[in-house]
Amino acid sequence: MEGIPHPLPRTVEEVFSDFKGRRAGLIKALTTDVDKFYQQCDPDKENLCLYGFPNETWEVNLPVEEVPPELPEPALGINFARDGMQEKDWLSLVAVHSDSWLLAVAFYFGARFGFGKNERKRLFQMINDLPTIFEIVTGSAKQSKDQPAAHNNGNKSKSSGKMSRQSENQAKGVKMSAPPKEEDDSGEEEEDDDEQGATCGACGDNYGNDEFWICCDMCERWFHGKCVKITPAKAEHIKQYKCPSCSNKRARV
Repeated sequence: MEGIPHPLPRTVEEVFSDFKGRRAGLIKALTTDVDKFYQQCDPDKENLCLYGFPNETWEVNLPVEEVPPELPEPALGINFARDGMQEKDWLSLVAVHSDSWLLAVAFYFGARFGFGKNERKRLFQMINDLPTIFEIVTGSAKQSKDQPAAHNNGNKSKSSGKMSRQSENQAKGVKMSAPPKEEDDSGEEEEDDDEQGATCGACGDNYGNDEFWICCDMCERWFHGKCVKITPAKAEHIKQYKCPSCSNKRARV
């Protein structure tokens, strides 16, 4: 662990800044510094953890000896799984654990310094505006919001008929459409019949005109946005959507 202590963040803005710094360090480890990170995670060594620091650096090291630790600890023993799975799947797994650790640290600070309901909500909203490390490592999100939006012509998502027509010109390439046969121009009645027959892959309920839907690009099943926690705004930035079931298959050890 680094020898220079970092000042403890005490406000929502300071906690978010701490979160972004640690996140940037972890992203470096799993992307630009991935070869160095891979070499340091020797399965023959003891249990190792991946740490991210507020100054945007990272470190692979043994867990702290202090019990209980000052901060929540990252996932233990990430090196043991390195040679037992495909490298991209292993990196995706480490990314998932890193996302969980970042949230744990941020809300640890929130609890320690007495953040109220509104402060916790604001902190989560600020964090949620950033793509997760998992999304960046798997290529389903851009690392920087300053980069131009990708042309997501292959992504299929839908809401009400009114929003479907508007979004084709406004959603920066995200295809907002109805479930199967969405491109049938012969009449709205046939489209309505097709939509009524579609069911959500998560809850099993039928399609409703006033609900936002999104299609998994892997299994091609349709889901209510609320069932898979995807909003129309978030869908605009998704290059290739994978439902929770398909995502879990890729990250499974």
